[in-house]
Amino acid sequence: MNIYFAGAIRGGRDDWTHYRDIVKMLREFGEIFTEHIAEQELSVLGEDLADREIHERDLAWLKASDCLVAEVSTPSLGVGYEIGKATEWGKPVLCLFRPNNRGALSAMIAGSDGVIVREYKSLSELTAIFTGFFDSGKFKC
Repeated sequence: MNIYFAGAIRGGRDDWTHYRDIVKMLREFGEIFTEHIAEQELSVLGEDLADREIHERDLAWLKASDCLVAEVSTPSLGVGYEIGKATEWGKPVLCLFRPNNRGALSAMIAGSDGVIVREYKSLSELTAIFTGFFDSGKFKC
């Protein structure tokens, strides 16, 4: 199983340790193309690559993935774009959302039939969420 993990970069890096823990958990289900999202060294400025290179590389990874798992608690234009492309391509999409004081989840995500949204409060809830998602029968891997 090839998993594309999405989380905020330029939208804010406050959750990078949270992303690190999610990536560790996702490794139980497959290969993560985007583990760099969880690296401490990655700042809000992103990577030391041209924007076009990042766009092309990330879309290639997304296209080669079996699914998209996105942590959407921190709003991010890039993550929203990736979710849109994944749904356009018919890929299973799981969005993880921690209700917080930063605002509500976008209606474009919450209202999409192509997205499964799961709210959670702690990392301990994610094992059951991931098991339900990956065992849902949508995957042929």
